[in-house]
Order: sequence, then C-alpha cells, then structure tokens
Amino acid sequence: MRQVKDTVRALVRIGYDGLVHKTFRGRLARERFENEVRVLNYLNAKGCSFVPRVLDADAQELKLVTSNCGSRVDHLSEERLAQLFTELEQYGVRHDDRALRNVTYRAGDGRFCLIDFEFATILEHPEWSPPIPEPDFKPQ
Repeated sequence: MRQVKDTVRALVRIGYDGLVHKTFRGRLARERFENEVRVLNYLNAKGCSFVPRVLDADAQELKLVTSNCGSRVDHLSEERLAQLFTELEQYGVRHDDRALRNVTYRAGDGRFCLIDFEFATILEHPEWSPPIPEPDFKPQ
C-alpha cells in the first residue's frame, strides 16, 4: 500500500487495488469515524456520485475502506472550489472543511470529487443516522 497521509488525525493509504484505507486516530477519532461513515452513506443514498463509497468499516479498529475518487488537485480557482462545495449542499450536506486538500480529480470521467467528510454536517435530516457497521460489514 502507498501511504498518502500520516497525521495525528488519520493514516490514509491507497491499496494496490486502488481502494482508500483510512484509519482514524487522535482526538475524537471515534466521533469523526462515525460521522464520516454516516455522511458518506447518506450521500450514497441520495445518489451523490462525486464522493467516495463506503466499502468496509470497522468500528472497533476505526478503519474505513472507500472507493477511490482520483488524484489530489494542486490548483483550482476559488470560484470552481466554491461551486463544488455548493453542489454538495444540493445533496443536503455541508462539508465544513472547504479546502483544496479535500478535492480530487477522477480522470475516468473528468469529474472533480470531494473527500474527507469527518467534519461534515447533514443539513436536511440531522437526525439521519444509519447504524454504524460492525466489523466485517460489507455493503451490498
């Protein structure tokens, strides 16, 4: 696996199969893990196609495996960046970490995508809370 991020909050690696493996750590790790899983599942249920899909989540180890949304973006105009986060809000989610480091580019379809939803807020139904998956959870 190739390591792409190693901070006090998270370790992120890309597997040889292209999947993203994120391990949450540090302050409020469990809460951030649970929020990211909840928000990504909500966006998936709403049909949002420019965010990662949860493929596996281990609530004991605080590990999340998601689909890959492409390569990090080094430059994007402020206007385009704002458009991406505004588009996300049309799906009922505010990102709450509106930074370029959370934008990727998926070459397969030429789409800018958003990642890293641990601080995001569900606007439409803040009470929406699917069960946090048990270890070995495999969505259908």
